[in-house]
This record gives sequence, structure tokens and C-alpha cells, in this order.
Amino acid sequence: MSKEIENDLLIMGKNARESSQLLALVSAEQKNESLNNMADNINKGIKGILEANDKDIKKAKENNISQSFLDRLILNDERIKSMSDGLRAIAKLDDPVGQQIARWQRPNGLDIERVRTPLGVIGVIYESRPNVTADAGALCIKAGNAVILRGGSESYYSSKAIYNSLKKGIVQAGLPEYSIQIIPTVDRSAVGYLLSGLNDSIDVVVPRGGKSLVERVQNEAKVPVFGHLEGICHLYVDKDADINKAIDITVNAKMRRPGICGAAETLLIDEERASYFLPELAKALRNSGCEIRGCKKSKIIVDDIIPVEKSDWDTEYLDSIISIKIVEGINGAIDHINNHSTNHTDSIITENSKTAEIFLKEIDSAIVMHNTSTQFADGGEFGMGAEIGIATGRFHARGPVGVEQLTTFKYIVRGSGQIRS
Repeated sequence: MSKEIENDLLIMGKNARESSQLLALVSAEQKNESLNNMADNINKGIKGILEANDKDIKKAKENNISQSFLDRLILNDERIKSMSDGLRAIAKLDDPVGQQIARWQRPNGLDIERVRTPLGVIGVIYESRPNVTADAGALCIKAGNAVILRGGSESYYSSKAIYNSLKKGIVQAGLPEYSIQIIPTVDRSAVGYLLSGLNDSIDVVVPRGGKSLVERVQNEAKVPVFGHLEGICHLYVDKDADINKAIDITVNAKMRRPGICGAAETLLIDEERASYFLPELAKALRNSGCEIRGCKKSKIIVDDIIPVEKSDWDTEYLDSIISIKIVEGINGAIDHINNHSTNHTDSIITENSKTAEIFLKEIDSAIVMHNTSTQFADGGEFGMGAEIGIATGRFHARGPVGVEQLTTFKYIVRGSGQIRS
């Protein structure tokens, strides 16, 4: 990295730290005004955002980027409107800063309160999803945090165009100018310096991208990380499942958007009714354009299924491919998931509420579901306005990282002259 880029990043870190201290004191009304301004600016700037996106798409095609990767990159009127709607939804959320989490009194008369406070400065590193620029920027502002964004080279022009709309909204509302910043280079070494913490300016890093990016962040970061390495999501079709419901959920979970982290990668089917369920499920998946790989038992039932390799159970395809395994009931499903889970999202399809509760209790993923598609693993769908990512660890945040997860807390202790003996 050149000395110039290094100095620029240090200045960004210093500006972000100063902005975060001011943002922590900003009123909810002023933050909401900035978010609504951002939404207005994005709507007004659709033409420019699409032109910038066209540059990114052209470059991506020249580099023979995969279709699933391209799908995450593409913007259109509908996706931009969804981005704008997401900003307004975040503005409508309760302001978490200053919220009372708990309060109690001690026998000596001390009044103790635990309240939410901003984390400080957040670094967000992402790849081909330009919409993350808006989601991450808005969520951080709502939670009173400054943010430094580092989008991928694949979405450079799109992310910059969206960022310009966000920054304009901040200035219009009178918020600190450097509340949101974006690193103005595609130099990969900039990521390494961001992970170093920029001289203690960064409080936490959130990676949003593929396995190699998240792996690098988790290995190199000198500050805490919220994130997930892979999203190997499972669907289990129990013997008491409704076949029509199972078909609809399975096709949606796999094929709605195969390239997102909430897409199902493995389908488990109870052996007791596999001979009935599998032909119907396989037909529906194939009709939707999905490649099917399966275990030996599944090939006996549907003989033209592609034989599964051992590595398939641990592969996040992010593509129109699914692996199928016949298992011995709920216990077999739980054993398989526990052996191959990345603790992201897993779902059971069954009409038996007792079986469902066993699954929901014993599967220790960040998100566990019953009779619904894993594609709902999303902060916006959870009513959180949007998300900055999905966290699968157990430190601080787990599941969709929304506004509340971007806060910490402090204790406020009020006394009337007490001293400790």
C-alpha cells in the first residue's frame, strides 16, 4: 500500500471516531430525518445509480463472473426502490440508543440501570452486493455509530453512487459529515489496514461476502468481528410433512435466489416416507432448473439423481444445486445437521408440533425454522428494517445483525451519598 493511501485511511479513522462521539448524542428525530433524506436522494438518483451499475456489470461479464455472483450485483428499478423502502423502514424503528434494558434497586438504596449505547465506529467489508452500502450505512446511523465502508471492486461504481446519496442525506440533516465514509480505492491492501483497526479507530468489523473474504477477515482482524463463514442451510422433510407445503417451501428455499446465504443447500428426507416424498420433490426441483445430487438411498428411489460426493455435505453451492440425503427420522436429521452445520439457518417441514419442537430445541443454529423457507433468514424479513449481515458466532450478536445488535450497553448507577464499607 502506498503511504498516501495509508495516511488517507488513518485520517478516515480519526474522522470516524470524532463523528461517532457526536452521533452518540444526536436525537432520534435528526437521525430519522437523515435516513428519509437518503431514501429521497436514492429515488432521485436512480438514473445515475443504474448507469454506475451498468459499468460494474460490464466489467463483471468481461471477467466471466458466475451467474449467482452477477445476480447479487445487478440493480434495477425494483431493487433500488426496495433499497429506498428499507431506509424508510429503518427510520420508523424505535431508536435503540438510550433504551432501558433493565433497572433495579439494591438494599443500600443504589439505583442501577442498564441502557443501550452505540458501539462506536464500525468497519463493513463487502463484495458484490451494492445494496449493502445503503443497509449498512443506515443501520449504523440509526444505532448512533459512524461507519467506514469498503465495497468490493466488482461493485465499486454502484456502491460509490449509492454512497453519494447517503452522504448528501447526512449533510442535509446536519449530522457529522464523516458519519459514513467509503474507502475510495479497490486496492486489496486497504482491507488489511482496515482490519488492523486504524490506530484503534475501529471498534468492530462486519464482513459480508464469500468464504475467502470472511476467512481473511476472521484470521487477520485485530478487532472483534461479526460474521459467518458459510451458509450451509438445511431443510428437513419429516414423515409428518404436508407434501404440497414441502414442495413449495423446498423450491423457494433453494431456487428463489440460489446465490444468497439463506438458500438451502441440503435437503434431508425421513426414510419412512421418502419413497413418496422424494419423486415429487425431485420433479419440482428439476422443473425449476435445479441440479440434484443424492445419497445411495435416494438414487434407489429416483435412479437418475447424480451421486453425491462426501464433500457435497459441506459445500455452500450458492447455485442451482442441492444435495439430498435420506435420514432415519428426526434424530438422523439432527445428527446430520450437527455434523455439517455452519450454524446459519435450518428448517423443519412437519405437521407434528412435538417433532418440530424437538428440532427447534436441539438444532443450535443462529436461526431455526418450522414450516417456512430458509430464504426468510434476513433482517428485513424479521422486521428489523434491514441487516448488516448474519452472525453465526456467540459473541455479542447472533442471527441478523440489525439496529439493536449494533449497540452495546452501559450501567448508570444513581446514589444518594452511599459509601462502601
